[in-house]
Amino acid sequence: MPIPDYQSIMLPILQLASDGAEHRTRDAIAAIASKLQLTDEELSKLNPSGSDYVFANRLGWARTYLKKAGLIHYTGWGKFQITEAGKLLLGKNPPKIDLTILKQYPEFLEFYGGTKPEEGPSTGADIEITPSDETPEELIASSHSTLRKLVQTELLAKIVAGSPKFFERLVVTLLTTMGYGGSLADAGQALGRPHDGGIDGVIKEDKLGLDLIYIQAKRWKDQTVGSADVQSFVGALAGVKARRGVFITTSKFSREATAYAASLENRVILIDGDRLTDLMFEYGLGVSTLNTYAVKRVDNDFFDEDEV
Repeated sequence: MPIPDYQSIMLPILQLASDGAEHRTRDAIAAIASKLQLTDEELSKLNPSGSDYVFANRLGWARTYLKKAGLIHYTGWGKFQITEAGKLLLGKNPPKIDLTILKQYPEFLEFYGGTKPEEGPSTGADIEITPSDETPEELIASSHSTLRKLVQTELLAKIVAGSPKFFERLVVTLLTTMGYGGSLADAGQALGRPHDGGIDGVIKEDKLGLDLIYIQAKRWKDQTVGSADVQSFVGALAGVKARRGVFITTSKFSREATAYAASLENRVILIDGDRLTDLMFEYGLGVSTLNTYAVKRVDNDFFDEDEV
């Protein structure tokens, strides 16, 4: 089954704690994963940042929300226990526990909606909670992914609309930013000059120039790069006894072209429009930072008095 969202994990957590005993979060992860019949592969799936396991992260957020609603309380680091409020809720046999149910608890509203005690009790009607299957961290990650795709789409449109000279300069700047080509001045002489058939430029693989990378660059908009184009490039590489080549295009490679390049065991690297803008985004080329948000969590080691 797919990994459940964090709201779907709330009821299993409370049911696990219904015995009134103290439970360790790590044990809860194993017990609830077994109950939900999650596979080892699903338990090993990492979140987009690669910093945590998806299921463990979602269970952690479910546990946090239950605690903020007063349905469980923490008895120590990584330990929790059901409260009387939690027992009362379970006694009603709810089919599920989600944000709508947690909204009934003033403690949760104070946490989620920022209602301060001096402002008086809240009925919950003035707190708008948008249902979501994603944890706050996942919402940030998915929003960032959406913004990134929009920026990359705009980047590609500008590249295609630019001149051939601009594209050549872009290729050189990207490769040097990634650590290839030695100095930008050296690399700047690599493209834009006549070369052997099928080769648009040559650039140093490292700053010492111990090896060379041969480049083919196609600023195409709609035309797909086929296997014949890649084979022609490989033939040109063989003609100059080159070991490696990079084929860069603003369009797409056909399935056959991709399969052919894969059979060459990394002798030729294909970079299509999507990968090109992905690298530009990653290396900060043609983009500027508007805002930066740091996602932080409590460092439990900092509060470990045994280490002092």
